[in-house]
Amino acid sequence: MSNTERLMIFTRYPEAGKTKTRLIPALGAAGAAQLQRQMTEHTIAQLNQCQSRSVQIWFTSGDSVEEIQAQRQLMTVWLGAFDYQPQGSGDLGARLNRAFEAAFAAGMQQVAAIGTDCPELDAGLLEQAFHLLQQHDLVLGPATDGGYYLIGLSRLIPELFEDIDWGTEVVLQQTVTIAEQGSRSIAYLPPLTDVDRPADLGVWQRVQAHRPQISIVIPARNEEKMLKAALVYLSEYPALEVVVVDGGSSDRTVAIAESFGVQVITAQPGRARQMNAGAAAAIGDILLFLHADTRLPDDFVAQIQQVLTTPGTIAGAFRLQIAGDRPGLRWVERGVNWRSRYLQLPYGDQAIFLKAETFRQVGGFLDLPIMEDFELVRRLGRQGKVTIAAAAVLTSGRRWQKLGVLKTTLINQLTIAGYLLGVSPTRLANWYYRLGQGEGLGKSRQKDRD
Repeated sequence: MSNTERLMIFTRYPEAGKTKTRLIPALGAAGAAQLQRQMTEHTIAQLNQCQSRSVQIWFTSGDSVEEIQAQRQLMTVWLGAFDYQPQGSGDLGARLNRAFEAAFAAGMQQVAAIGTDCPELDAGLLEQAFHLLQQHDLVLGPATDGGYYLIGLSRLIPELFEDIDWGTEVVLQQTVTIAEQGSRSIAYLPPLTDVDRPADLGVWQRVQAHRPQISIVIPARNEEKMLKAALVYLSEYPALEVVVVDGGSSDRTVAIAESFGVQVITAQPGRARQMNAGAAAAIGDILLFLHADTRLPDDFVAQIQQVLTTPGTIAGAFRLQIAGDRPGLRWVERGVNWRSRYLQLPYGDQAIFLKAETFRQVGGFLDLPIMEDFELVRRLGRQGKVTIAAAAVLTSGRRWQKLGVLKTTLINQLTIAGYLLGVSPTRLANWYYRLGQGEGLGKSRQKDRD
């Protein structure tokens, strides 16, 4: 990650009646706020495709410490772990100048600021902006309404934010005039349209038309033996988004993922952390969390759609089938599928799926070293039904083959019992991994319990 480049996103928490007010006549107060939420999440997803620089989110809030802290907490729950800074008071120019001043004071050499109103601004344009900043004082992304959707600086130029008629069609021209008067070198990105008025909604609709419905998140660590087969299978579904989240592999896991052209991001080791990072990067309406050694059924897309449209259903998973011919495995499958269907407690090997909005509302996976899937499903079950699809996934039998069916099942059940009795997850994880000697218990530090 570059230590001298910073991207700053200016946004606000989507409160009905307080955001996108010019769109309220067309969408209503709640609809306008929902659009603000969706476009901000779309922008964040673009950032996650270019993790080469530090990112700050500058949010609007009140002036008191309590108001700032409350808004920061709301933003964190909504968008995840970022560096959140309050915009403070004053017009847009004062707030922009404050942010740029802080960035350069922190030692940044190339700094750009964007809003969340321009859905056609993608990772490629962001990369282009920072490349141009290496040779220019100022980079501007012109908006078709006369403003700009991006401004980048390679040095602080406070006068660019003074005496500007913000919110009008002359913002860009006034900015350019000031820069030229100071003999500043300027580079431009292609003009794009901000979504501010009802007439602009077609831009958002065009972007949405190319948005994948389902995003598949694969946490991986040293999975070169299993990941390739999974990605070969998923390559038959080009309309889906695949996000591989590497937790520090020392083998060819990352190279294999990149060779398939899927999105590859890195995160701290630990399945919960990796899956949360993948969910933050994904742009699909539905999230499916898939282990690298698990294969989905051929009709999984239709199965997911059927399950999530079932009245009262909040999430779903698939029946479990384990690769291998040991007789005991069939008993394990029966037990898992009975528990999943009647107790509504599927685990990670069964490819849990749910709407992205639901995942964010429940707070994602808790940062646990073990049992993160169990805990998520329990929280989901308090809000609705967790439905099991008719089809089955096929997961690797490597763990059962290594430890034996009886020992594996006993370890799993004791781990669940310990968690329910309040034993520390860290202590449980240490015990779990020690008994399983690490490998086979989960390539990204754990394997799900059955």
